Amino acid sequence: MDIFVLIKQVPDQGAKAGINADGTIDRAKARRMLNPFDRYALQAALHTRRTYGGRVTAITMGPPPAIEILYEAIAHGVDQAILLSDRRLAASDTLATAYALFKVVRYAGPFDLVFCGLQTTDGDTAQVGPQLAERLQVPQVTYCEDFEIEENTALLARRVIEGGAQSVRCPLPAVVTVANSYERLAYKTLRGAQRVQQLQRDEAERRRAIRTVTLDDIEADPARCGLKGSPTIVAATEKVGEIGGHCTFYQGKAAAQLVSDVLTAEIIAPDLVKR
Repeated sequence: MDIFVLIKQVPDQGAKAGINADGTIDRAKARRMLNPFDRYALQAALHTRRTYGGRVTAITMGPPPAIEILYEAIAHGVDQAILLSDRRLAASDTLATAYALFKVVRYAGPFDLVFCGLQTTDGDTAQVGPQLAERLQVPQVTYCEDFEIEENTALLARRVIEGGAQSVRCPLPAVVTVANSYERLAYKTLRGAQRVQQLQRDEAERRRAIRTVTLDDIEADPARCGLKGSPTIVAATEKVGEIGGHCTFYQGKAAAQLVSDVLTAEIIAPDLVKR
């Protein structure tokens, strides 16, 4: 099976990141990490190869430092990787991102499954996976938490829905967004770590294992990428301050005091006191 997994480098949630004048995150100054939701997608891709055979290709879109997460994916066991890096991709919204990823997936070749994380921690839209499936004109299974493949032709999946789960079946190829109730990403392998060290020492070998491509290479229209191709923009950003207030603890047999304080508290509306 030909298995693709889309991953993204995002600002570290525990580190402070600045904001550019146009309202976008200053990624050059932010500490970087693999998007936590993509770790489940990576595990799903590796599980598929281990169970059904095939090859896993990790794909990411970002500036040159994004190669770091491709090294991480290789350390976990993926076979090869593609980095789509082009200055004209800067400030892409989900529509422009899905278009660029559509073009790079087409460039990468035929596929049976494309795995994505549910969403990213820097955008939280959960839109790119479904938009990609629509562009590829293949079925999509979102919020997938378990699956199996039937005779390499169909996907049988359980997806999370409000209040329970839903069982679905769809033909391959397909796009799957993996829920964070799926298996956690396994530890990096010794063989994978050794391979990363080799790639970092041998540039020729690295170029074979990790292809770096531009919009021209994948024949993408620059007018549909980046800020130019993004119909949505960040109009303004602001820092939300901490909410003030205080908390009083009542312990033991303090119920009477609690009731008295509630009835006399100025913050309680008169109609609530009457109740």
